[in-house]
Parts: sequence; structure tokens; C-alpha cells
Amino acid sequence: MSVNPPRFTPSDQSLRGVRVLSVALNLPGPAAVMRLADMGAACTKLEPLPPPGFPKGSTSDPMGLYAPHAYAQLHAGVKVVQADLKSDKGQVRLHALLSKADVLITSFRPSALKKLGMDWATLHAAYPGLIMVSIVGAKGAAAEIPGHDLTYLAAHGLVNGLNLPATLFADMAGSSLAVEAVLKALWQRARPGRTHGKGVFHEVALEDAAAYLALPRHWGLTLPKGSVGGAHAGYAVYACIKGRVAVAALELHFAARLAEVAGIKAAKPGQDLMLLPSTRTKLTDFFAGLTRKQIDALATAHDLPLMTMA
Repeated sequence: MSVNPPRFTPSDQSLRGVRVLSVALNLPGPAAVMRLADMGAACTKLEPLPPPGFPKGSTSDPMGLYAPHAYAQLHAGVKVVQADLKSDKGQVRLHALLSKADVLITSFRPSALKKLGMDWATLHAAYPGLIMVSIVGAKGAAAEIPGHDLTYLAAHGLVNGLNLPATLFADMAGSSLAVEAVLKALWQRARPGRTHGKGVFHEVALEDAAAYLALPRHWGLTLPKGSVGGAHAGYAVYACIKGRVAVAALELHFAARLAEVAGIKAAKPGQDLMLLPSTRTKLTDFFAGLTRKQIDALATAHDLPLMTMA
């Protein structure tokens, strides 16, 4: 199989009727809102006013400035409005939106929320039924320390050498945790008992997201001697003619099928071929002689987990 452009499966619209207000910028908050909108929630984003001199209708979100194509996809189906939250007029706009919202998503530091009158204690007193999900870099006092996806990944051993990670793992995992927090809070507010009809506060830390993603490495699975870190020849990336192929024949039946297709036989019964250096050498030679098209056909014909790449 070959790599295709990203696609998302349409949602079942299970959050239809839920009203979400976001003041979160950059990636984690907007990515969470994108998923909530896909689930049917009515989502509004309140952005700061654009910088002086920018054309009317410009966004002030950094994502919109350095990656407008990403900003457009993140905000498809989201109503975007603008206001200066430090002004009286902006505060009036904010509270008009809050009065109609079920959920508020933020990504400011706690001290900034306090200055804007948007800390949980203040908002909960004014809007007892409001759910608030606060996305921060880290929990506790560390929430005031600046950081980004890269620093949180680095803190948990997920940055190799001088290379940048392939994607923004902590940001995207953090956005999923934020969606999880919204769903959890809606359930808490809806269920009978002490929290019925009451607002709930959840804090989501990007560093926690990075720590969660790092668990397989912590367990040793993705270290060089781990089964999915380089020790297993059937779980690796090989060069092919004008491309590469990701091989994920980890389970015994896939590994045996791959060995059979590649003409690799065990020297003695019960031998785990995929842990032998000679097997990696043979697979290297095998894939080096095949085109991407041939490998795609082989994967289909033999039901093998292979993905070709440029």
C-alpha cells in the first residue's frame, strides 16, 4: 500500500446541540475544536484583534500567519470572531458568548486568565453550568513556564539527535486529551448526582501528553534492543527501487508469511528468524530489488502489512 493524503472519517454528529467557545490559539486548542465541530458541536472561536496595519479580516492567530492552509482546515465549520479581551468592549463580547456556551476551551497561562477575569473560580461563580477545559504546558507552578511541543517531547526522551520530530506529537496528543476532557465533563454534568447540571473544570497539560506518548519508550519497546525499536527484522524500514517500504510483520503469522515470500528459511526448528542479523540482511536485499508497485501488489496478494513511501 502507498501513502495517501490525510483523510478524516465523518462523525456521527453526537455533540449536536453542544455549544463550544474557544479562546485557544496555535495548534492544540484549535485541533481539539476541529474534532468537536466534526462531532456536531456548534463551535465559536474568539480571537484577539489583528496587529495594527494588517488587512481587515486578518487573523491574529500565529497559525494563520505562518500556516494559513493549516489554519483554514482547523477552522472549517468554526465561527471566528475577534475582540480585545483587555478592553471593556472586548469583555462585553466575551461574556455575551460565555452566557450561551456549554464549554470554554483556553490555552493561556493561569496568570493571564486571572488578569482577564477568566480563571475558573471567577467564571464558575458567574456561570455555574459552564465547563472549562484549560490547556497548559505543564501542571502546577510549571504552567507559567514557557514551552512548546518540542520542549515537552525533549523532556521525555522523544527527540533524537539534532533532528526535529516528524510531527507535532505533544500538541496533537494534547488536543485529543482536551477532547477527552470535554466529553468527560459533559458526561459528569449530565449524570445524576452531585455534579448534575454543574460546570466542571479540567486542566490538560501538553507535557502529560508527551509523557503518555513516551510510555512505549519507557517500557523499552522502542529502544534499539526492543521489538519495535530495531531488534525485529520484520518491523523496520527498508529501501526499495525509487523509494522505501515500512514493514510491520510483527505477529508470528505475518513474520512467517514475510519470510516465506522473501525465501528465508530457518536453519533449525523453532528459530526466531526475525531476531537474526542475517534475516535483516536478506530482507534488505529482497526489498532493494523491488519497485513500490511490486511491493504494493505483494502486500495485497499475501495480506502483509507493508506501506511504500517515496
